[in-house]
Amino acid sequence: MQIGEAAERTGLSIRTIRHYEEAGLVVPSARSEGGFRLYTEADVDRLRVVKRMKPLGFTLEEMRDLLDVLDALATATGEERAGLQGRLAAFHEAARERVARLRAQLDMAEGFALEMREHILRYGGEARDRS
Repeated sequence: MQIGEAAERTGLSIRTIRHYEEAGLVVPSARSEGGFRLYTEADVDRLRVVKRMKPLGFTLEEMRDLLDVLDALATATGEERAGLQGRLAAFHEAARERVARLRAQLDMAEGFALEMREHILRYGGEARDRS
């Protein structure tokens, strides 16, 4: 599939996909005779992983590292596999910690919004509830 379809299927912009290519995160599997980037399902899956890592604040280097781990796990055995699983577990824990921090921030933001709503109602205003 071409970059436009990959963008549509992942919800990423074409510009973002090109940026990830420049960063070495997701390189198109091939190019058409006309030079168009061609992506496989595996490429789209990689883009989805990167998209999920972004809001958690993972750096491009961390994203690259995780993608390398996932790639290597497909063929690794023995001690190498155990080491990769350990690295994967570390990413899992980092993601859980970042999600917990985001939940705490969201709780604080929701509390602030409620407080503002109460002030509006207290002074006779009309509060719009957009939850």
